[in-house]
Amino acid sequence: MVNLTPNSSFSLTLRLEVPNRVGMLASVTQAIASNGGNIGQIDLIEQSRAVSTRDLTVDASSTEHAETIVEAIKALPDIKLVNVYDRTFNLHRGGKISVCSRIEIKSVSDLAMAYTPGVGRICRAIAENPEEVHNLTIKQNTVAIVTDGSAVLGLGNLGAEASLPVMEGKAMLFKEFANIDAFPICLATQDTDEIVRTVKNLEPVFGGVNLEDIAAPRCFEIEARLRQELDIPVFHDDQHGTAIVTLAALINALKLVNKPINKIRVVINGAGAAGVAVARLLRKAGAETIIMCDSKGMLSTQRTDLTEEKLEFAVKAQGSLAGAIQGADVFIGVSAPGVLTPEMVRSMTKDAIVFAMANPIPEIQPELIMNDVAVVATGRSDYPNQINNVLAFPGIFRGALDCRAKTITTLMCLEAANAIASLVNPADLNREHIIPSVFDKRVSQVVAAAVQRAAREEGIARR
Repeated sequence: MVNLTPNSSFSLTLRLEVPNRVGMLASVTQAIASNGGNIGQIDLIEQSRAVSTRDLTVDASSTEHAETIVEAIKALPDIKLVNVYDRTFNLHRGGKISVCSRIEIKSVSDLAMAYTPGVGRICRAIAENPEEVHNLTIKQNTVAIVTDGSAVLGLGNLGAEASLPVMEGKAMLFKEFANIDAFPICLATQDTDEIVRTVKNLEPVFGGVNLEDIAAPRCFEIEARLRQELDIPVFHDDQHGTAIVTLAALINALKLVNKPINKIRVVINGAGAAGVAVARLLRKAGAETIIMCDSKGMLSTQRTDLTEEKLEFAVKAQGSLAGAIQGADVFIGVSAPGVLTPEMVRSMTKDAIVFAMANPIPEIQPELIMNDVAVVATGRSDYPNQINNVLAFPGIFRGALDCRAKTITTLMCLEAANAIASLVNPADLNREHIIPSVFDKRVSQVVAAAVQRAAREEGIARR
């Protein structure tokens, strides 16, 4: 099913010249509403006795939908469409991040200390004691966001240049939610050896590495090799960030339905990087019965096409998603739009939990199953219970950098999930509130604290 909900991803600003007569603006708003647009802010730019110039913000559901709205306005008599601005494109124009100096250079003495000749003393200090690089440079608070552009969002292999807007956005989130300086590193290669070699050569600058949008199964090898060969934490957000927030949401959803995690039957649809990581973390959290499906059905030991990671979760049974989900307590989707039907959901057990996290269109539209399940969550911001990685990765790196952890461990991920879940007060826990808001300023702080505790418990904190 195609999603028809207008949202800010397809937001326009329409500049109109409207005759200054009663009812003329109403004809515009009626045309927008009748074509399914959602009207936001209306600004009066200029007005004379004859004409009003106004900017209207309108949300659409797709590029095609936006064009339909524009054509409807063009067809109105006496209304002049002066210009159309795509607000999302305008926001990205010129890039979304910049590098700013932390100190001001106002005098010769400032320059002499910050740069030559004073900087030479700092260089010698680091050469004599390399550990000082963590105290005297940006390394202590800097993360490399590394991608090869092979799995950009749900769009596929778009390449390094096309991945840059996503990595810029990720850098913004690091800064906004954890005050970490992150920078996009979009590599013009999709060769595993070359990626590993390049990141190793970048290690002197960065305190951590966030891998992003690298296709499976290569992402597993790249992460494993970098974890082994680097002395700084490496975190593949598509895997572990997704897993952490999914577990956090599930912890609270299970409280609502009063089911222990070791007794539930979980079906995961999507066996790529995210699906495998979610399954691994749920297993570590105590889940004992996990059935995974990919586009060909259940991961069965009868199949001969499974990767090493998929074989880890293969079961003797075989069949389709429809067969796997019968009697399941939990469905977790990290797959594709519309693969789950209301009939499949109704075949689940009583008080079922559905996490349909495909973006931008989920495996099933929540409104189709609201009366059939106890809890439903998605990856979208316009539905309740958004499962969003931004709840995890800023705090994960904040904690790891602050204690100078050597790596990111399973215990850190488990503790991060529990920390996120704990922020929903039991009195506030309900079917539409199982996870805190991404704008809850406590999130990165409690996650960072949990990560540091785990690092010290495991003996991998160096500060």
